[in-house]
Amino acid sequence: MRSVRLTSGLVLFTYVGTHLLNHSLGNISLAWLERDLLVQKFIWQGWLGTTVLYSALVTHFFLGLWALYERRSLHWTPGEVAQLVLGLCIPPLLANHVVNTRVAFAAFGLDKGYAQLLYSFWIASPFFGRIQLMLLVVAWLHGCYGIWYWLRLKPWFGAWRSVLLSLAVLLPVLALLGFLQGGRQVIALAQDPVWRAAATRPTIIGTDPQNLWLAELRNDFLLFDGGALLLVLAARLVRTVRERRVGRLCVLYPDGRKVFAPLGFSVLETSRMAGVPHASTCGGRARCTLCRVRVLSDVPLPAPAEAERRVLERLGADPQTVRLACQLRPTHDLSVWPLVPPAAASAFLQRRQRDVMPQERFAAFMFVDMRNSTKLAAAQLPFDSLFVVSRFLSSVCAAVVQAGGLPNQFLGDAVLAIFGLNSQPSAACRQALDAVPLVAANIEELNAALEQQLQTKIRFGIGLHCGRAIMGEIGFREHVTFTAIGDPLNVASRLEQLTKEIACEAIISEQVFQTAGVSAADLPQLVARLRGRDDPVPVRVLSKAAQMPRA
Repeated sequence: MRSVRLTSGLVLFTYVGTHLLNHSLGNISLAWLERDLLVQKFIWQGWLGTTVLYSALVTHFFLGLWALYERRSLHWTPGEVAQLVLGLCIPPLLANHVVNTRVAFAAFGLDKGYAQLLYSFWIASPFFGRIQLMLLVVAWLHGCYGIWYWLRLKPWFGAWRSVLLSLAVLLPVLALLGFLQGGRQVIALAQDPVWRAAATRPTIIGTDPQNLWLAELRNDFLLFDGGALLLVLAARLVRTVRERRVGRLCVLYPDGRKVFAPLGFSVLETSRMAGVPHASTCGGRARCTLCRVRVLSDVPLPAPAEAERRVLERLGADPQTVRLACQLRPTHDLSVWPLVPPAAASAFLQRRQRDVMPQERFAAFMFVDMRNSTKLAAAQLPFDSLFVVSRFLSSVCAAVVQAGGLPNQFLGDAVLAIFGLNSQPSAACRQALDAVPLVAANIEELNAALEQQLQTKIRFGIGLHCGRAIMGEIGFREHVTFTAIGDPLNVASRLEQLTKEIACEAIISEQVFQTAGVSAADLPQLVARLRGRDDPVPVRVLSKAAQMPRA
């Protein structure tokens, strides 16, 4: 059902978008409006376009009513409420426009153009002109909400969000301005009696009996739309009364709370009804998987629907023990254990641009540590010490980000940076190597800025290694963070500690240079034997980080 509703919605959104593009040509001239209208009619008034458009319109209308009936809980987010209200406003706003254009053409052959419509909206019936403006804004906003709910969980959406938002704002603004400019041109042209008589002749705008018939048809559609909405609300009321009489079921949560809900409620709707925090961000569409729960039940659970089954297969979960709370509608008492912390939903969309599912992948890891921070703190006031460390971490992170890396963890006065989350191994290592002299340059600038405050210059050590590590989220409840675990991180940390013994600024493994394709022949070589590791690690030593060779 949701796939069909999405497909029909995309068709209607495309139709609205092409109309807005057509309206925006009014900023050029009325002639351009009429010229592009011929293209619109060729696309949407042919037998194929008409079939697709009306099928999508009828399907989306009835599926929208079905979604309103099907949803058990009214605990909706503001975005969902806005999408619902905007969607319910579209049919009554659309009725007059459809009847006086599509139906008028099909029933009486009245082929109206922009001149006739703008004349009607700006001169003959200004009330319906305001209705048309409302329709443009409401239909576009409703479609944008649907597109946003569909795309916001896509990994690439974050990178394109600003572009899409700009288009979503720019297109209706240009269309409204085109509508205004076209209306001004028609008002000016209507001062000419000859043009006015030609543009408003009955063979184009219809005779009085024809327009009366169209108005009655519009009123009938408004009654049908209102009746359909009242019927859905009445059906919800009847269902509620029936479910209360038929019986209830009990859902037991990990904290011992028992919630009684009518039969037919999903587990997520039960949680929301009782105010139990439950992670969810896709609006019950079986997309985000945040609402998944472990189920304990003595009775076999209902089989999952197709959408839920695909998600569970992707997760490798047993449908008799792990289910999506938004899709599971139990028929008997059961116990559930939410698998995702409730607070994770608020941070999920921000973290969605990064793959947080645990997996092994290649990356370059850099540890940067501030030297003699304890001695520095002893010579400063506590707040001054915190300020200096904060400035140091900011300088390091700025260099990491500039090179294309990710500052991942802060360990006191040290930073772990990861390179290669979205790039190939060679590019990851080149980014890490580029970051080394950038760190040195930023710290040099920091020392110059704090020269009057500090008695000694800030010194640092860098350890850099690469390899495959396990990446994912770790933590407790809502206190989770994305990080990496594995031998390459341990090696990078040990190399950073080794810079203290050798009294240098950076030690980089030979593997990083080889993977990056950068020659390190001019740098001193060392075979490092690291604590906790049997095999020696060939490394290159940089007494000054700024001496990093270029590719």
